[in-house]
Amino acid sequence: MTYAIDGWFAISPEDGVHLLGTSCTACGTITFPPRPGSCPNPRCASTDTQVRPLPRRGRVWSYTNACYPPPAPYVAADPYVPVTLAAVELDEVGIVVLGQVKGLTADQLQVGMELELTSGPLADGPLVWMWGRAS
Repeated sequence: MTYAIDGWFAISPEDGVHLLGTSCTACGTITFPPRPGSCPNPRCASTDTQVRPLPRRGRVWSYTNACYPPPAPYVAADPYVPVTLAAVELDEVGIVVLGQVKGLTADQLQVGMELELTSGPLADGPLVWMWGRAS
């Protein structure tokens, strides 16, 4: 299994798809993608962070259609099929993560709707996290 971005998400048969973030052990600030080193909170001087799985569910914060193929060097399906993108606020941690939506169009989404992480292949094959209908 090839991931589009190593270290940003994981897939396991037991737990499904999880984004990986960083948690500051001093103040609890959560970041995505994971970032080693100093806490990004300007009021915290800690350099002690841990990589942790993030919640798999969240609520739609915003969404749109991507009606034009991405420019090179990115690979697009040929012929290009518009994709739906959603910014989802993760439960419990409150950060917003953008991702492609699988199996739903922009007309089927609403702000506040619950979505769940899943995965799917990009046009050139590697897997990436996607948002899907909550089960």
